[in-house]
This record gives sequence, C-alpha cells and structure tokens, in this order.
Amino acid sequence: MRSGLGCRYFGRMSKVACIGECMIELSEHPDGMLSRSFGGDTLNTSLYMARLGLRVDYVTALGDDPFSDWMIDAWTAEGIGTTLIPRLAGALPGLYLIRTAPNGERRFFYWRDSAPVRRLFRLPQTEEIERALRASGLIYLSGVTLSLFDEAARTRLFETLAAARAMGAQVAFDTNFRPRGWPDRAEAQAAFERAYRHSDVVLASVEDHALLYGTDDPAAALARLRAAGVREIVVKLAAPACWIADDTVYETVGAAPISTVVDTTAAGDSFAAAYLAARLAGQAPRGAARAGHRLAGAVVQHRGAIIPASAMPAMSLQSGGA
Repeated sequence: MRSGLGCRYFGRMSKVACIGECMIELSEHPDGMLSRSFGGDTLNTSLYMARLGLRVDYVTALGDDPFSDWMIDAWTAEGIGTTLIPRLAGALPGLYLIRTAPNGERRFFYWRDSAPVRRLFRLPQTEEIERALRASGLIYLSGVTLSLFDEAARTRLFETLAAARAMGAQVAFDTNFRPRGWPDRAEAQAAFERAYRHSDVVLASVEDHALLYGTDDPAAALARLRAAGVREIVVKLAAPACWIADDTVYETVGAAPISTVVDTTAAGDSFAAAYLAARLAGQAPRGAARAGHRLAGAVVQHRGAIIPASAMPAMSLQSGGA
C-alpha cells in the first residue's frame, strides 16, 4: 500500500496542528444530574494525540471568561500547545449537552452560534496562525471544522492548507459530518469535496457518507475519495471494522469486541488520534488501524469524550507494535 504519511513527513513529525472548536460539555446522568467537562471533535483528537506522545498545538479561539481559562489550563496540563488560541474580549465558548441512551448511543444539544472560533480567519492574529500552520508537519481538521466558517473563511483555510502542503506538510481530514451545522447539504458537499482535494489522508465513515451523500455503501465512499486523489483512506464501517486503502487496493481491519459500551462519544476522534500517531511512529496502515480500534475500544467504556488518563490502554505505537 502506498502511504500518505511517508518518510518525507516523518522528519517533520515534531509539530501537529489540530484546527477546530472545543465547547463546554454537560453530560446528563440517569438521575438527571449534570457533570461538566469539555469536548469537541478535533480537541478530543489533539488531547489523545498528546497523551500518545505527539507534540500538538490546538488551533481555535476562545473568550476571556473563566470557562475559557479553565479549558486552557486543562489543555496545558495535558501537554497540548495553546499559543495559537486567540482570546476574544467579551466572548464565550460554545456549550453542548449529551443525553445518552441505555445502549450507549447519544444525542447532542448545542448552544454555539456565537462561539469565538467562528471568527478565527478574520482576526488580527489570523496571519500569525496561518504562518504557524504552514510550518506544521501535520494539520488535522474535520467536517465540523469546515462547518464553523463561512465561504470566505473556508477559502482562506483551504489556501493555507495548500500553502502548507507546498512547504511539505501533510493534511489529515476526518469527515465527521453533522447536518445541523450546515444550511443545506449542497454547501456541505461542496466544502467536503474541496477538503478531499487538499488532503493526504481522509478518515471517513459509512455513517457520515450516508448523511452527506445518501448511501451507506463503503465502496461508494472509497470510490469518491479515490476520485478526489486522496492518497491514504480509512473508511470506518457499520460493523466494528474499517477499510484501509490507497488509490488501488483496500483491506479490512477488524476491531476486538467490546462487552460493555457505556458511551460512544469521541470513539471516532480517539481512533483518529491513535491511527495518525501510529502512522507517524512508522507503523503501516494495518497496525495503525488496530491501534485506533484499541484506543476507541477503551474510550467507549467510559462516559464523556475524555477518559481518565489512568484508563488509557497500554499501546506500542512503534513499527511492529499494536
């Protein structure tokens, strides 16, 4: 299999940048009580990357409020770089509430329309952020990231990704499609197609593909990404397995069964973190997918997006490990 994260990149792996939004997270317990944490798809991935030993910066915008202070302090304690996070006077971070069903599936309720990250590409600090992104080794973003911005800001983002790739960076895109974040499906499809063309690695799922394009056929998802020229593809299946592929072949990598699923929040985010960390450590895609399954399998056995550090599974990410 031809690799998207090849040897040319490995020497630049000292810097990863994850772009997106983190919100205050409220989790509803069976007795109706709420617990507070924080979460957001790319933040979850960056945190798990940091726990797996990568040097990662989170790229977002926050307010000057105590809740933003709390998040910055927590991320710093986890080893996430926070120097690329503008703090906007009078702004407040977004908020979401998770309601979890007995089978572990969850519903999300959001309050985020005025979140400061939506101004990320039209701030006085934007040019500094773009320079840092161009100097990164790997840039990670998601479909949720794209939904945060209007067309002009997305164009500026894509221009930055193109410039970064021209300087030797790699781009990994997780489809993570949330319909409520978009005014209509056509706009989302157009933005995703642009993201595919700017990506070296795409982590997709049949669930996202069905919501975005109306079919849950993994072969259709694979064909679409190949047609866009993506070099390395992961398609997560409805069953606990994924396809890993380049532009000519694919193979299936299954996951170990999980006896008790408590909460599926951040399963895909943690999979992405371990998959990319393992690839950057020199593992082939098959071993990286197994690492992704292993971390995601641990995450779904706990409530909320971020599991305790003590619950992280023992993992060897070096070549030949799993």
